[in-house]
Amino acid sequence: MLTDLAQAGSTRFAVAGADDVPAIVRLVNGAYRGDSSRRGWTTEADLLGGQRTDAEKIGEMIAAPGSAVLLLHEPTEPCACVHVARQSDEVCYLGMLTVRPDLQGGGVGRQLLAAAESYARQYFGARFMEMTVIDVRRELIAWYERRGYAATGELRPFPYGDARFGVPRVADLRFVVLRRRIVE
Repeated sequence: MLTDLAQAGSTRFAVAGADDVPAIVRLVNGAYRGDSSRRGWTTEADLLGGQRTDAEKIGEMIAAPGSAVLLLHEPTEPCACVHVARQSDEVCYLGMLTVRPDLQGGGVGRQLLAAAESYARQYFGARFMEMTVIDVRRELIAWYERRGYAATGELRPFPYGDARFGVPRVADLRFVVLRRRIVE
């Protein structure tokens, strides 16, 4: 069940509910993995096989206190989503920023990022947004850097052996932690 959230220009975002779980799983897995993901520039298909997420994980994100999945919804399915989760009094985590491959490169990701930052400020009082990106995803890291995110110097391990995050096709994957001040 969608709850109206915000409008950024002519784009309306909403907070996802439990009824949205199957559509979110399809959107995220289709944008990051498999042949359908290769139509966009955010694909992880060469790095990871299998799924990017599952219904259990999305359901947990939606139900958890201090957590929300924001959607940009078309008439029948969401076409973009992002997860925002409160980590502390000042920091929110941003994850799973997803834009359907045929819409990538048109500004939807920038709008979604801005909506997530606004949500983090408004609902969680966050001053900083933090995320992790696979370290070999240089083009994606550069995209976030152009939007004010910077590497903190912290690296986190990839969850090898947990098929819920995919099956690695390359060795030595790690996550780079990026952070941005969202309140002056």
